[in-house]
Amino acid sequence: MGFLEVATHLKVILENLEFCKKDLLRFQPDVIILIDYPGFNLRMARFAFHHGIRVFYYISPQLWAWRPSRVKLIKRFVDRMFVILPFEKNFYAKYNFPVDFVGHPLLDVINDKMPVLSKADFLSANGLTDRPIIALLPGSRKMEISKILRIMLSVVESFKEYQFVVAAAPSIPAHFYQEILRSTSAKLVTNQTYDLLKHATAALVTSGTATLETALMGVPQVVCYKGNALSYAIARKIVHIDYISLVNLIAGKPLVRELIQQDLTTVNLIEEMKIILDNFDYRNDIKQNYIELIKSLGGEGASARSATLMIQYLSKN
Repeated sequence: MGFLEVATHLKVILENLEFCKKDLLRFQPDVIILIDYPGFNLRMARFAFHHGIRVFYYISPQLWAWRPSRVKLIKRFVDRMFVILPFEKNFYAKYNFPVDFVGHPLLDVINDKMPVLSKADFLSANGLTDRPIIALLPGSRKMEISKILRIMLSVVESFKEYQFVVAAAPSIPAHFYQEILRSTSAKLVTNQTYDLLKHATAALVTSGTATLETALMGVPQVVCYKGNALSYAIARKIVHIDYISLVNLIAGKPLVRELIQQDLTTVNLIEEMKIILDNFDYRNDIKQNYIELIKSLGGEGASARSATLMIQYLSKN
């Protein structure tokens, strides 16, 4: 979200923290299961530990990206860590903290058995033509949508043989998008992201979980990100990763092009989209790399594996 954006919500975060502490003492569970979000959850882990409550952590904070020193807190206050990215097991091993790699839960959602509309039904339901589709996934927060979607839409006129379709976030009202889309030919769909990706030829995707979802759907993509200038400058100083997208982070190499901050321009987007759309070998390489990426994610059943392991660890004590 950016550092300044979090700071503006600090009062609410602190109030929620106090509420959770009181609720935890009132409920007195055998174990507390924390999910991601280190700024909040590491405080809860410390609190639970000091009150004799066991702590399991599902989906590791991104300590490998910044502030790896927080591993010391996890080693002290967390009983078991369950990670969903393959390289995280080796990361924690460097600190002599054994963790369980359970696979990525998105594989339980996006697979060959998932229900999707046929292309004919999808086009008909959304008033689309039979032209090839370029999907736009501009994020889930108003800040990023407002800034990034406008840049994505700036390429529409350069690809008139394609139709551009925006995947709306469920939490954002349609009129917010309509204001941005008003002067373009792009269409909007809601609660149909996977149907959209299933039938898309390519996608422009804001950095986040959506980049991995797009890869799992086999759609060549360009990863986009542009945020608050000050937040980005701070991040550059303290975040130590080679890539910003989950796809490239997991692969450990640039499977897809990332256009970040000043590089996210109309000219650069058009250039990369033309390569994706016109160069068969380039498109095929991306898709083949996606297949290898999926193999590394542990297969379906992450949630079931996590639950089984948690019960086993609880039963031992």
